[in-house]
Amino acid sequence: MKLTREIKTAILVIASIILFIWGYSFLKGKDLFKSYRTFYAEYESVEGLSASAPITLNGLVIGKVEGISINENTGKLLVELQINTDFPISKSSVASIYEPGFIAGKQIAILPDFNDKTLATDGQMLKSAIKMGLTESLGNKLVPLQEKIEKLMGNADTLISGINNVLNKKAQEDLKNTLAELSKTMEQFHKASANMNELLEDNKSQISSTIGNFNKISGDFSKISDSLNKADLGKTVKDLNQTLAKVNSIMHGLDSGNGSMGKLLKDDALYNNMSKTSKELELLLQDVRLYPTRYVNVSLFGKKNKPYKSPTDTISK
Repeated sequence: MKLTREIKTAILVIASIILFIWGYSFLKGKDLFKSYRTFYAEYESVEGLSASAPITLNGLVIGKVEGISINENTGKLLVELQINTDFPISKSSVASIYEPGFIAGKQIAILPDFNDKTLATDGQMLKSAIKMGLTESLGNKLVPLQEKIEKLMGNADTLISGINNVLNKKAQEDLKNTLAELSKTMEQFHKASANMNELLEDNKSQISSTIGNFNKISGDFSKISDSLNKADLGKTVKDLNQTLAKVNSIMHGLDSGNGSMGKLLKDDALYNNMSKTSKELELLLQDVRLYPTRYVNVSLFGKKNKPYKSPTDTISK
């Protein structure tokens, strides 16, 4: 069977049309040989979202935004979602607009609801949500900061104006003099510090010797402390307590008049007798001193004794 020129031309034209349609669809990101599902979602604002933006599921691209139009009834923006996946998307799944980074534009992420077993059908409306992007979040944080900075700058300007009003010519001169005096003080302090360093350097050996002596004293004190720890201080203190108890008992006996010493301290009669005896002994010694012949009589010629005369109670000085 021979093909006529007309049939060949028709086949070529049809093939060219099919190839053109396929190429145009391919450039738009749509493959004619694959099946797609179409869903819709409405948003108050889709700023930053453009047609052919990727649609992702857990980070995996499963489709693209086919188009964006305005719903005349509600005034909201209707987004057509073209999805190429066999993954079961439930009826209550959420189509959330998010910003993956600073450079890339906004995309739509499908957030499936695994608890809902009812699958969404082709052409069904999904729930919508908008997740704040990094740029918007940063902008919301920078706006209050900008207001605070502007307020701070205004306060700083007011403060500087007040300082300029306070610091007249005389005050400025006084401030300069004060700074000059402070500079001199710092210079003197620097010199004193240098002198101190020189003094420490000159007496470095003596300071080292002093520290060595202190270390030696510390070592000796440590040895003394060890000796005291090894000594039976408990027994010594116990013996001392016993001795003090005995002394206390003796003192208590003396104070109570027990024993010879106690009676001597507390018995008035004994004290009076001893005082009287001492007095009589004193008179006897005085009489012996004044009249020794009464007690020692030596006579070669038989001399008579003088009559006895009692001694006086007073002592002659």
